[in-house]
Amino acid sequence: MRTVFFGSPEAALPSLRALLEAGHGVELVVTQPDRPAGRGRKPTPSPVKEYARSRGLPIFQPERIRSDAAAAERLRGTEADLFVVVAYGQILPADIIDIPRHKTINLHFSLLPRYRGAAPVQAALLAGESRTGVTVFRLNERMDEGDILTAAETDILPRENAGELETRLAMIGSTLLIETISKIDSLPLHPQDHAAATLAAKLRKEDGLIDWGRDAEAIDRRVRAFTPRPSAFTLFKGQRLIILKGAIASDLAPGGTPGRVRRVTKRGLEIHAGAETLFWIEHLRPESRGPLEAYAFSLNGRVRAGDILG
Repeated sequence: MRTVFFGSPEAALPSLRALLEAGHGVELVVTQPDRPAGRGRKPTPSPVKEYARSRGLPIFQPERIRSDAAAAERLRGTEADLFVVVAYGQILPADIIDIPRHKTINLHFSLLPRYRGAAPVQAALLAGESRTGVTVFRLNERMDEGDILTAAETDILPRENAGELETRLAMIGSTLLIETISKIDSLPLHPQDHAAATLAAKLRKEDGLIDWGRDAEAIDRRVRAFTPRPSAFTLFKGQRLIILKGAIASDLAPGGTPGRVRRVTKRGLEIHAGAETLFWIEHLRPESRGPLEAYAFSLNGRVRAGDILG
């Protein structure tokens, strides 16, 4: 089948690879424009662009596809049977969605209608879900509201963070995508139950600030949901400490002040949290430095029992 692939981040790569490995033609790859990244703010191509370039695939990078008058004409010229969207990062207008004879399908990293939006993986972790999945649906102009074609579920592993879960879902989704395309002529469309919909808004950097007044379970969910990006963090002596890995302590500590360091051991920093709970910070990254074990950071008197975080 002749396809056009729309995608940008690392999570879209398994689907693009799967299309090629299954023998589908990828007539064009549409991805976000190069964006400034790193300390030098050098324009950097998306992972999908880098991969497409390595495979010799034609690339199209409209700044705003909805207002690009030439975009629809460029896409019609591919004579594609199907457009495939995986984490592209822009909303497609109807005059593009409806170009191919099989229209446009989207792979979304949740079980729709739950967690529509930009951060479905993180939202599932923040909500304490035990299961999630991926959905392939017929795209329309409204955000993640199109009719469902197929879906696949999976457990969320006990210590899985957002990056790890997204990587697994990307692989599960790539398999589901190829299966869906193979049956695209015969699959029924299932309208979503809009009354059951929940939203997964784009995360802001400041949303990662840890509130030590919350219990350890809520803190643990936030750390996992915000790792590796945009990152969960606390403040200590005027600097930001990014928490890379932690765990809920097994015991309780009545009367502790939230954010106070209860003890420092080789395991890390044990911190008082809300509801008399405790949370271990095991790995962290200080501002402008590389990752460290929390115990290594505590050496030389940087952090001691009784210090306050936050």
